Amino acid sequence: MIICLTLFCGYAKAQTRGGDSSPPLPKEISAELFDKAVALIKEFEGWHSAKHYPYIGYGHKLLPHENLTADITEAQADSLLRADLLERYKYFRQYGKDALLLTVLAYNVGHSRLLGYGKRPKSNLIKKIESGNRDIYEEYISYRCYKGKPIPSIERRRKREFQLLYIP
Repeated sequence: MIICLTLFCGYAKAQTRGGDSSPPLPKEISAELFDKAVALIKEFEGWHSAKHYPYIGYGHKLLPHENLTADITEAQADSLLRADLLERYKYFRQYGKDALLLTVLAYNVGHSRLLGYGKRPKSNLIKKIESGNRDIYEEYISYRCYKGKPIPSIERRRKREFQLLYIP
């Protein structure tokens, strides 16, 4: 709850200053690696305009309490993306070296798809990491399907994410 409040306050400050600021990074995340993750998401997500509602900027999903429109600035969109990544990071912090990689995947597929919820079990990717086996390439790349069919552009994205963010 405190983390959510902190992130929201940081986001609110960014809004009042024009969106060019984002919450501070946790100590365990390299600023350089985090910036690579942000650039990668920007490249593959592209810009979401009014026709992509409720998504704006670089894939931020508008929440009921947010009073934003699709005509936000690039700086505001960058700030939203960074805040969204930091918000998701809290779910994966315990996975150490793989935390940022899992965070970027969760930005696209959702954290509950990876961590499980209710009757949905944890993903094979998470189970493998938890067992101590970090040979996760195949499991990571398996998140390339839409409606059960592999999509080449998503596969390219997963390979780039893994290449840039996997820490051996």
